[in-house]
Amino acid sequence: MSWMRAVLAGAAVVFVTFAALVYVPDRLVSLTNVGRSARVGLATAWFTVALCAILWGLRRLQARGLK
Repeated sequence: MSWMRAVLAGAAVVFVTFAALVYVPDRLVSLTNVGRSARVGLATAWFTVALCAILWGLRRLQARGLK
């Protein structure tokens, strides 16, 4: 794999991870018109599911070698 492809793949992983773990929960909390505890639960559930999905996806990428 070339260096440029590795840098682009790394940047894409960082961007998707930031969006899934920081931006989306923030938008869920600020745009949802429910009680505080429901917003916290929703953001926590999203964060947990997104983190597990990202970890699973990274493991799959590692297993196939990103060729």
